[in-house]
Amino acid sequence: MRAHDWSASPLGAPETWPAPLGTVVGLMLGSAFPMFAAWGPSLGYLYNDAYSVMLGARHPDALGRPFRDVWPEIWDEILPFIERAMRGEATYQEDLPLRMLRKGFEEDTWWTFSYSPIRDVDGTVKGMFCACVETTEAVRSSSELASLNVDLERQVLERSHELKHLWDTSPDLLLVIDFEGVFRKVNPAWTTLLGYAPEELVGRHVSEFVLPEDDALTRDAYELAAGGGLPVVENRYRHKDGSIRWISWVAAPNGGLTYATGRDVTARVSAQAELAAAQDALRHSQKMEAVGQLTGGVAHDFNNLLTVIKSSTDLLKRPGLSDERRTRYVGAISDTVDRAAKLTSQLLAFARRQSLKPEVFDANESVRALGDMMGTLTGSRIRIETRLSDRTCFLNADPSQFDTALVNMAVNARDAMDGEGTLTIAVRTAERMPAVRAHPSVVGSFVAVSVIDTGIGIPSDRIAHIFEPFFTTKEVGQGTGLGLSQVFGFAKQSGGEVTVESVVGEGTTFTLYLPRVDGAARRVDEAEPAPLVDGHGTCVLVVEDNADVGTFAVQTLTDLGYVTVLANNAEEALAELARDADRFDVVFSDIVMPGMSGIDLAHHIRENHHDLPVLLASGYSHVLAKNGTYGFELLHKPYSVEDLSRLLRKVATWQRRRRILGDGRA
Repeated sequence: MRAHDWSASPLGAPETWPAPLGTVVGLMLGSAFPMFAAWGPSLGYLYNDAYSVMLGARHPDALGRPFRDVWPEIWDEILPFIERAMRGEATYQEDLPLRMLRKGFEEDTWWTFSYSPIRDVDGTVKGMFCACVETTEAVRSSSELASLNVDLERQVLERSHELKHLWDTSPDLLLVIDFEGVFRKVNPAWTTLLGYAPEELVGRHVSEFVLPEDDALTRDAYELAAGGGLPVVENRYRHKDGSIRWISWVAAPNGGLTYATGRDVTARVSAQAELAAAQDALRHSQKMEAVGQLTGGVAHDFNNLLTVIKSSTDLLKRPGLSDERRTRYVGAISDTVDRAAKLTSQLLAFARRQSLKPEVFDANESVRALGDMMGTLTGSRIRIETRLSDRTCFLNADPSQFDTALVNMAVNARDAMDGEGTLTIAVRTAERMPAVRAHPSVVGSFVAVSVIDTGIGIPSDRIAHIFEPFFTTKEVGQGTGLGLSQVFGFAKQSGGEVTVESVVGEGTTFTLYLPRVDGAARRVDEAEPAPLVDGHGTCVLVVEDNADVGTFAVQTLTDLGYVTVLANNAEEALAELARDADRFDVVFSDIVMPGMSGIDLAHHIRENHHDLPVLLASGYSHVLAKNGTYGFELLHKPYSVEDLSRLLRKVATWQRRRRILGDGRA
């Protein structure tokens, strides 16, 4: 510690002070930290070296001088403490730190002081002792904390103002609702969007404002929130003026309440409804256009066929007709009927209403057999190539319709090549059916049969229409436009698909995808019986609601030697069977009839007269198209006398064999 020059001190050197005053002051002032100071009766300034931090360059000059001269700027603040100490009271200045300018540094500092009187042995106050500690960092930290608190309070206040502004100005509905569905708080947007003032809503149940049809949906939403869920719902609210508004809600629970935001989506819902209506109208228009095109095509083709039939029948009526001409006209009528039957069959195939007879067969074998005769169909200038799979490719499909589909694709390819080029038929297995016509790709086991030509190709704007009935790019009279429609319908009804790839000027590839099945022995049909020219008294119950067809069938069978009984509907047939079922050998019934259908009648006969065979006939039945023949023999209309006789003999012979075997077992 630096030695003090006490000669300038009004108190003199400490050793001259009365004991113990001199000892105490000497010890305290000799300490380096904290800063200590002492004053005599005249408040002369004595201090230790630690005060140099405060005094700076004035440190040597301040010694012994009155405190007021050294720190005039804080004299008024410190005087009350000095006076109290000189009166004999110890005082502290801790709660309110003193701000002082650090000498020579031009910066504010903060200090805490304690003042104690210095007494002589007789108790007389001779001076004052002061201990001083700098608290600048503590004051600054406290100030920063206070400033931070003020800033946080300001931010909270600003956020509160923002939230209130958002609540008051939001164009969306804001709602606080309890878990029972009672409104607790609403924002002003409810008045703007739905016409209700807040006091008309708060405390009332949501069901009072939601349409009854949406009440259950709304109840599910706030019950979901009660369970901690996050409901998203659209429901309809009734405006105060009676109109309806669609509101889309998102909500989240917090505590015992749900906070929800609702947006008016009435315009969007209305636009969607208008769009759906427009799409329905467009689909209806397209459907009517398609029906018009279909009807026009059917009328055109059938009128042509009817013209041939009408002309032939008129010519047959002429007297003195030679046998050769009569045979020719009858043949023309027969051929035309076959063409008409083929036309309806193709239409039903496109519509997926053709009754199929699926069997398990190998596509390789069918293509090989067709390839051998395809040259006759396409002509000598078209080279036929077949590429068969080295794996078995079993299908469960109608083999006749499969062959027809390949023939139709081959004819289309022939015409596209103008009779000259290369036609390739390729068979392979595939592990997926590609996405086509808005349908996604299907993974599975398939057989893909491709028909590839080197023709003119199909423009991209026409590919979407090539499977439509009567759509054709050929010249008038060069085709009906039904061939590819049959391919499309057969593929769809068989659980498959048909795709087309084409490059104009290079060629086209049609690929038929059908589900692949495990190989199984193909059923070997029994030898078909020869047509029965003489019915030999076989008794047939004919069930037909069309009077002309029923009369013709009865006459035909009678001419062939059958004994017939005609029933005009299934109810009459059941009455005949109830009277005496044993007199009948066969029931020959139409399928589509008013009341009980022919299929229902056949099932009834199977259950109650299991030894009586049934032969069904139909020009079209959606039930057969969907479910098959249920194991009954089927005769397609229009049918020939030979077909009718053949199938009648087949079912009668089969039943007769069952009866013989049954008798033998008995």
